[in-house]
Amino acid sequence: MTVDAHKETLGFQTEVKQLLHLMIHSMYSNKEIFLRELISNASDASDKLRFEAIATPALLENQPDLRIRISADPAANTLTIEDNGIGMSRQEVIDHLGTIAKSGTAAFMQQLTGDQKKDSQLIGQFGVGFYSAFIVADKVEVFTRRAGLPAEEGVHWESAGEGEFSIATIEKPERGTRIVLHLKAAESEFADGFRLRNVVTKYSDHISLPIELPKQHHGEEKDAPTEPEWESVNRASALWTRGRTEVSDDEYKEFYKHVAHDFEDPLSWSHNKVEGKLEYTSLLYVPGRAPFDLYQREAPRGLKLYVQRVFIMDDAEQFLPLYLRFIKGVVDSNDLSLNVSREILQKDPAIDSMKSALTKRVLDMLEKMAKKEPEQYATFWKAFGSVMKEGPAEDFGNREKIAGLLRFASTAQTDDSEVVSLDAYLERMVEGQDKIYYLTGERYAQVKNSPHLEIFRKKGIEVLLLTDRIDEWLMSHLSEYKGKQFVDVARGDLDLGKLEGEEDKQEQEKAAQEKADLVKRIQEVLKDDLQEVRVSHRLTDSPAVLVINEDDMGLQMRRILEATGQKAPESKPILEINPAHPLLDRLDGEQDEERFGDLSRILFDQAALAAGESLNDPAAYVRRLNALLVELSR
Repeated sequence: MTVDAHKETLGFQTEVKQLLHLMIHSMYSNKEIFLRELISNASDASDKLRFEAIATPALLENQPDLRIRISADPAANTLTIEDNGIGMSRQEVIDHLGTIAKSGTAAFMQQLTGDQKKDSQLIGQFGVGFYSAFIVADKVEVFTRRAGLPAEEGVHWESAGEGEFSIATIEKPERGTRIVLHLKAAESEFADGFRLRNVVTKYSDHISLPIELPKQHHGEEKDAPTEPEWESVNRASALWTRGRTEVSDDEYKEFYKHVAHDFEDPLSWSHNKVEGKLEYTSLLYVPGRAPFDLYQREAPRGLKLYVQRVFIMDDAEQFLPLYLRFIKGVVDSNDLSLNVSREILQKDPAIDSMKSALTKRVLDMLEKMAKKEPEQYATFWKAFGSVMKEGPAEDFGNREKIAGLLRFASTAQTDDSEVVSLDAYLERMVEGQDKIYYLTGERYAQVKNSPHLEIFRKKGIEVLLLTDRIDEWLMSHLSEYKGKQFVDVARGDLDLGKLEGEEDKQEQEKAAQEKADLVKRIQEVLKDDLQEVRVSHRLTDSPAVLVINEDDMGLQMRRILEATGQKAPESKPILEINPAHPLLDRLDGEQDEERFGDLSRILFDQAALAAGESLNDPAAYVRRLNALLVELSR
């Protein structure tokens, strides 16, 4: 593998090989995005140099003016993008250009579908913008040197995108990175100066440092074989510092793609300048799709932080709570110290005030989207709904506001793709209803057909159906909404309040008295498995149902704990029986105690299956059921 001490040939990770194949062979509707990605990377490199130079001014190497230069050689069919930013060391080149951006390789490969058109949409999601160069190039060279390293520690990286790359130590007097794209024969349009200017203006006008191209004269590139005369072709002003009326929607969208490294447009954005005791500008975006690491709570997240337009950090996580970790954007403050470190930032009292205001701004933006653009909000909820459900536990002060943004399936809908807000639920409550009823479970089909819903269907009461793994945990932190208490229909002794008349209550008491002996017999058989047996008023069609005690842990939380290797606290369910069901009459008349025991256990196991639980002894259940079927067939 090693050629000599200074040059070696290395293989890409297997995942990168597949990615490069995808890049090279997929059909892109818009190939020019590769230039946007490379310019964005160059801009990031300059931001990082500015930040490091705050503490170490020598890194600027007497070249404080940062810029990006783009040039083309039509004769050689090459395109060069050069920056004088932070640059890379040899190890950084191997780390960044030999692997898929930092993390997520496994997640990336899991999402590949085999459909090239669909797969190509994943590229931006995984932060692999550099590799987009292979859309138009059949060979890519990178010449780079990290600021602060001596000239003889420059690095030359080269690859044809066919499974391996070479890396060599070279002399590079100037810091920064120069990328040379050897264009494919069919992509010679990107060696044309006018074409390049149009692409830069279209996609990268918002970049806050100059993007320079050789000056043009009389419609042609100036013929200057030595040093060309450069001119800036972008505004080179930070977009967020401009007034909202000065920025077009297309510019906002392109800036989002720059800060989020996403190929798709955002769903919404909010641009705001705050003046007074605290002065800062924020530009916040709601993405249109979830990133691959959304559920990795420890993954890098946060806003790009600038202080007086000087870049400080990429992932400033202190400005938004964890449940809003999908929000992208920029915050630029006049009030934070330039020598700020992560630890100091966490203790700065201004941060709490900014975090509170930015959180409210995001929630207001989502609320506006939900009211005025319900289709957009449906897209948002599908992508980020489960993360928003973390909110009520993490952000007590905004709990009710967050609850208004939540969406749930319910018995009023035809399937789980249709969801309702809590406000819509309150509007549909029947006369006399003063509670919000819900049911949690593992799968939609299970909860939709649960015996717990029978009395609610009979009385025309809507019940929310919660099937996300996080839902039971969510409801433990969301006790009420707009004065209406939440009630789990599978927990405790169901009290329908004014929805039950005196006649209903009298019938229940009468049934309980009539079946008291049967309840005792079943209790004796199942005493090791149950907390108690009682007559139910939840059921109209099913013979029995399992109920969780008011203070016990539900099935969802138990499975979450078990999945993390923790042991859930022991508890036993309650079995409620339907006194009006023929099976209970049959059981009540059974004189053979052994047979009574088998039938009682079948009844219990069926109730457990209907609740979504696993049986402790499935073989015994099958044996008892088969024996019953054989007897009935005689």
